[in-house]
Amino acid sequence: MPGNIPAFSIAANPIPKDGSDYDMIIVGGGVLGSAFAVTFGKQGKRVLMLERDLSEPDRIVGELLQPSGYNALRELGLADCLEGIDAVPTYGYAVMRGSEQVLIPYANDKDTHKPVQGRSFHHGRFIQKLRAAASRTPNVTVVEATVNKVLYNDDGVRATGVACSLKGANDKKPLSDEDAALEQQPSAESTAQSTTVYRSPIVVIADGCFSKFRKQFLGKSVSISSHFVGIVLKDYIPPVKEHGHVILATPSPILMYQISPTETRMLIDVPGKLPSVSSGALRSYLENTVQPQLPKAAQAPFLKALETQRLRTMPNNFLPPSTTSELGIIVLGDAMNMRHPLTGGGMTVALNDVVYLRDLLQGDVLTDQEVTMVQMELFFWKRKELSSVINILAQALYALFSGSNDNLTTLRNGCFSYFQQGGECTQGPVDLLSGMNKSRSTLAYHFYRVAFHSIWLMFHNASSFAEFPLLFVKALCIFWTACVVFLPLVWSECWA
Repeated sequence: MPGNIPAFSIAANPIPKDGSDYDMIIVGGGVLGSAFAVTFGKQGKRVLMLERDLSEPDRIVGELLQPSGYNALRELGLADCLEGIDAVPTYGYAVMRGSEQVLIPYANDKDTHKPVQGRSFHHGRFIQKLRAAASRTPNVTVVEATVNKVLYNDDGVRATGVACSLKGANDKKPLSDEDAALEQQPSAESTAQSTTVYRSPIVVIADGCFSKFRKQFLGKSVSISSHFVGIVLKDYIPPVKEHGHVILATPSPILMYQISPTETRMLIDVPGKLPSVSSGALRSYLENTVQPQLPKAAQAPFLKALETQRLRTMPNNFLPPSTTSELGIIVLGDAMNMRHPLTGGGMTVALNDVVYLRDLLQGDVLTDQEVTMVQMELFFWKRKELSSVINILAQALYALFSGSNDNLTTLRNGCFSYFQQGGECTQGPVDLLSGMNKSRSTLAYHFYRVAFHSIWLMFHNASSFAEFPLLFVKALCIFWTACVVFLPLVWSECWA
């Protein structure tokens, strides 16, 4: 297939000896882990990246990179990782409600005056290019291994390295999202192998959304709001080419975006408990509830995909950011912070975090664990310039787009009507969503403008003045609902 990336090989990176020393060890070779390894390898740090499975990942999320993430990738010198994988330029969004559609393009770049752009692609192909870049970087060693535990000094205070089970370069079936969820603990196969120890004063935990080290180092737990069901529509292009699509369906939204010139990813959000796949309940739900709400041209490819593809699922997690006080431990990426993937902000946050850390951990900072931890506290608050906007926006939009009560339905309809106004009403929100605007005050401004627009719309559509007394009561309820959605999210970003 054009653009297909060969299976990644660690042949260029001989397995280091037991007890080898490094300036830092990275647990996880995903987007953040690979970009982190490249960045600090270029700074002259001796980096060891440990990834349990170096075959091409098989995932249904992490396929749309917003403009701010694309800019961060370029700043890190990794933009070529999007070449040769059939990546598709993305120039904005189309929001659809029934037969109505609103086009929300990204803004023009202030310097070039050309539209900023993101990219959409096959997740696995992108990861393989990042890993290949890491393996080619001087000072970086990439090894396929399962990390079993973090090691400490005799006092149990300072991290000194990791103990892992090497897997070598054995051929392996790619891990799907569902398989990865079951791989949070070392398998009998890995623990049966001899343990190898690598030493470093800095251990970076970047083992993703199914992190097995999260509970050990962070005090916050993951909440699951819904699940995505993912399929690929073959030879189908969405209504607006090279744009992401959000379908405001009932009971929750559907996403569509191209991942190659001939393939379109569709992600169906299923709130609550996921219907059984084995019994056919999930397929029945997709055929009877979802299919009638799709654009007419997408319905036949959708049904064909249901007949020919395995239904893939992925939990949609929310994890507010937090820090660890463990000396020598850095927790990053989805292991530390997640938001609903509705807005595609995960990779954007991760890549920008690497840019921040590149500047904060320069020079000899990493040689002193206390100094490193001070810099990580600065990083935790510095990253909120972007991450808090992305996190709050993702959770707030999902609450509005999937709300089942009357107040949330009113807010959802008001949000769509707000977009229909155009101008600032579309440019402001998409600048926030794309990561090009990091202003939390702008986020609050547009969120509450949507709330007041929803209330105004309710009064505007009233059939008579006799309804106004009851509508005033309902208006208060709608405003209260907006506050209940928004303010706890703001608080979750402030509390560390």
